[in-house]
Amino acid sequence: MKFARLGPEGQERPVVLVDDQAFSITSLVDDIDAGFWTSGAPGRIAEALAAGRLPLVEDADRLRIGAPLARPGALVCVGLNYAAHAAESGVQPPAAPVIFLKVPNTVVGPDDAVTIPRNSTKTDWEVELGVVIGSRASYLATPEEALGHVGGYFIANDVSEREFQLELSGGQWSKGKVSPGFSPLGPWLVTADEIDPSRLGLRSFVNGEPRQDSSTADMIFDVAYIVHHLSQFMTLDPGDVVLTGTPEGVALSGRFPYLAPGDVVELEIDGLGRQRQEFVGFGGVR
Repeated sequence: MKFARLGPEGQERPVVLVDDQAFSITSLVDDIDAGFWTSGAPGRIAEALAAGRLPLVEDADRLRIGAPLARPGALVCVGLNYAAHAAESGVQPPAAPVIFLKVPNTVVGPDDAVTIPRNSTKTDWEVELGVVIGSRASYLATPEEALGHVGGYFIANDVSEREFQLELSGGQWSKGKVSPGFSPLGPWLVTADEIDPSRLGLRSFVNGEPRQDSSTADMIFDVAYIVHHLSQFMTLDPGDVVLTGTPEGVALSGRFPYLAPGDVVELEIDGLGRQRQEFVGFGGVR
């Protein structure tokens, strides 16, 4: 199934999407959050949809699309997870997953404007496959077990400020990753039973020009490995988000300019839709 959240910022309402129609699921769930997964909501929604008990959302195409997940408890990110991206970053591919954290207030809708931080000259884009955890994962025995703990998948833009990340970091990356709006998610999430995360094409564009064009088949550590690995060090709770890394083709490579006010970034992943963000200067300057 395909789920989304529609409406003004802070007032989004959850829906299930079928072809070009949206059906309200507010009679069954409060939101697409931790409780959505722990209560078995997807199964109840599927039954109600098949029985014709869900009301159609009129004029859904006119509503803002919010992030497909309500404020997650954790956003756990994997760095340097594509060999070519590691090379363009000037480092060797890692022997184990490189992990950093983002904060919940970085999450915005897929088409919301993103503010370039004050004093930034190196704001960058990163198309990534996002994962939402569907059931608690702690000390999983094998990677094969891990995919059973995934609730679904979506597009993410792991927006990054490279000077903050690498030159002002103090030894870790999060300073360049946590500005408000730096995690556009969506437009929807697709449940794990409908997506094979191992061979998804993912692409990005800036002002209509191609930047990234790769496949999740080129990941160094696949989704199953990442979730299993993380579970050895932390407990992943339902509703938590894992971002799985970006392929080559970012501004950090030196091949493309960093983002400036007025630039438009578009991202897409096979089966998961497309995002579009206009970047604005600090204070709303376009």
